[in-house]
Amino acid sequence: MELIKTIIDWLSILAIPFIIFLFLVTGYIKKVRVYEVFVDGAKEGFDIGVKIIPYLVAMLVAIAMFRASGAIDIFGYLLSPLTDLIGMPSEVLPMAFMRPLSGSGSLGVMSELMKTYGADSLIGFIASTMYGSTETTFYVLAVYFGAVNIKNTRYALPAGLIADVAGLITAVYICRFLFIE
Repeated sequence: MELIKTIIDWLSILAIPFIIFLFLVTGYIKKVRVYEVFVDGAKEGFDIGVKIIPYLVAMLVAIAMFRASGAIDIFGYLLSPLTDLIGMPSEVLPMAFMRPLSGSGSLGVMSELMKTYGADSLIGFIASTMYGSTETTFYVLAVYFGAVNIKNTRYALPAGLIADVAGLITAVYICRFLFIE
């Protein structure tokens, strides 16, 4: 068990520097002027940022209404028999609901869970693993599809939500396996 934790720690430390190094080496091999391409992409990103502001405002208003209405608590109560079945503590349900909607909202929920239960608790481990293994699906769809003016998302929403559910369930099982109290 300790070997698995050590391997995971080393992989998490080395992953991002390795990816950056891989990009630089690939650019060098293909004779791409990496810095110039990066700056061009940053300029394009600014233009896209201006285009997506209306979509962001709409998404943030919808999230605020969802949180203020108490719908998260109602959904949590209705789904508690299912979450009990898979071993998910009911305390992390608000995190599971907020994560597909908002990164900052889910960060706030996770911070509250850390303050209440501690970072080294099973709830803290599950919440932080959920945060890292899922995506802000609705936010991403609003931003990226809005940036290129796509109205019909086809299968993007169901695929994103299925991936989020897989990440949530996997977070519960991995944390229960590695960090059982």
